[in-house]
Amino acid sequence: MSRIFEFIVGLLFGLGLLLSGMADPGKVLGFLDVFGSWNPSLAFVMGGAIAVGFFAFAMAKKRTTTFLGTALHLPKSSQIDKRLLIGALLFGAGWGLAGFCPGPSLVSLASGQGKAAVFVVAMIVGMVLFEWLDRYLHKPVKAGQD
Repeated sequence: MSRIFEFIVGLLFGLGLLLSGMADPGKVLGFLDVFGSWNPSLAFVMGGAIAVGFFAFAMAKKRTTTFLGTALHLPKSSQIDKRLLIGALLFGAGWGLAGFCPGPSLVSLASGQGKAAVFVVAMIVGMVLFEWLDRYLHKPVKAGQD
């Protein structure tokens, strides 16, 4: 039952991205072009998302289970470290260059946009590369191999 609910919520999220214009890279790039032909409409979308998220997380912090009864796992760390900053910079650079972020890129991919396909492939390569580097750089040292 939870997978069906997750699928429905994902479809609603995708529909929201389409209706808000977040899946249109031209509109996103117009929003990011602060010193050119700035399009502020996505600021209202983001403001609405932040408001909903603020109240949703406030309510979630008081719960231990989801509405479907499964365990609720919220992030515990509030530390701003080098990995977070580098990840945020890479995410922002990718968003600014392509006009896509992960959710809207998948919605645009489903609608057949070629640019979205290139972005999704690059995103997957980046995820795999990160996992590989993370394992390689943080490989535990066995006793006697110092």
